[in-house]
Amino acid sequence: MNELRILDRNDAIARDRQDQPAFGRGIEKAPKHRREARRRWGGRAFALGGFLLLAGGLSLGAWRHYSQQRQVMATAEQQRDFVPTVPVAKAHAAGSEMTISLPGTTLAFTAANIFARANGYIETRKVDIGDHVKAGDLLAQIWAPELDHQIAQAQATLAQTQAALQQAQASRDLAKVTDDRDSTLVQKGWLTPQQGDTDRLTLASQRAAAAAAEANISAQQALIRVLTQQKDYQSVVAPFDGIITQRNVDIGSLVSAGSTFMFTLMQSDVIRVWVYVPQDAAFGVAPGVEAVVRVPELPDRAFPGKVTRLAKALAPGTRTLLTEIDVPNPDEALSPGLYLTVELHIPRKTPSVIVPADALVFNSRGLQVVVIENGIARFRKVTVARDLGTEVELRDGIKAGDEVILRPMVNLADGSKVQAAPIEKSAK
Repeated sequence: MNELRILDRNDAIARDRQDQPAFGRGIEKAPKHRREARRRWGGRAFALGGFLLLAGGLSLGAWRHYSQQRQVMATAEQQRDFVPTVPVAKAHAAGSEMTISLPGTTLAFTAANIFARANGYIETRKVDIGDHVKAGDLLAQIWAPELDHQIAQAQATLAQTQAALQQAQASRDLAKVTDDRDSTLVQKGWLTPQQGDTDRLTLASQRAAAAAAEANISAQQALIRVLTQQKDYQSVVAPFDGIITQRNVDIGSLVSAGSTFMFTLMQSDVIRVWVYVPQDAAFGVAPGVEAVVRVPELPDRAFPGKVTRLAKALAPGTRTLLTEIDVPNPDEALSPGLYLTVELHIPRKTPSVIVPADALVFNSRGLQVVVIENGIARFRKVTVARDLGTEVELRDGIKAGDEVILRPMVNLADGSKVQAAPIEKSAK
């Protein structure tokens, strides 16, 4: 049809040229039917050009859409078939012994604050701060002359009561002889019954008097023992071997029995260490557990010891168990009141697994690790028992020997195919 339209156009142009003079064909106006033909031909040519442009644009758009679709399908297929290679590490079982390091403080194995037990003045002082003493060594002497007078008075009173006892015993013996003689005469009627009753009651009275005198002697002897004990308290002696760590009196100081604080004595050949063990490790702590004590100021020394005593109850506020450790200290390198670290080797009560900290994933489902099972990634929910820094100890969720993915990708989903890279050894 386009060819027919083109032929009609050429015929019309030829006719126009024939009808015009040779010298002015392009100048004179064409007849009306020719102008109409030209307008029709111009419209048809414009429509044809627009159609060709539209067809070209549609073809180009279709080709681009087709290319993009093919590229998207190829990318999707590539992503679907892609198996990422992920770094992994193998979970290993924790040892039978759990080692924890905790802060602690030292105390003297035995410590005593020594108070005055007698009233008086300090006559002599034998020791000072830092002195080593043995049990029974004299620390200070208290002077109290009035106590000597009380003892002398008590001894004199004792002598009086002893003489009174002898007098009462003599009267008792006389009354007994009289009663024995008169009782026979009363039976024969030679003495009145009244005389017999008098003799009998007089004997009972003298016996009671002798008993009272004996009781007075016992009381006086007890009083003398009390005063003698107070006299002994004038000599202040060391109750055990140790070091004087505090002195509060000097020669001439007035002291009062039971209220004057004189010395502090500490035994330091064995040091007692206090440490508070958290609940997750408290169930394995028992007397005999090995411990190693280290002091920051003595980096080259380690002091071995053993757990000796437990509080048997956790503190409600901190959920910790007070534990005492005895550490031999023959050279007195350790002093009471030091800050130190205690390394406890506690037998493990429940099995656990250790994995690198990079294996942990925390999301809306909680704390998890990703394990590889037959080339498939599986998410496992876990519970952390202890944080060891670069590693964590897990109570449950996985078992020893499982391969866990390190630093899992954000878009990694449960059930995705993965390929394990060479296993990284985790520090033990």
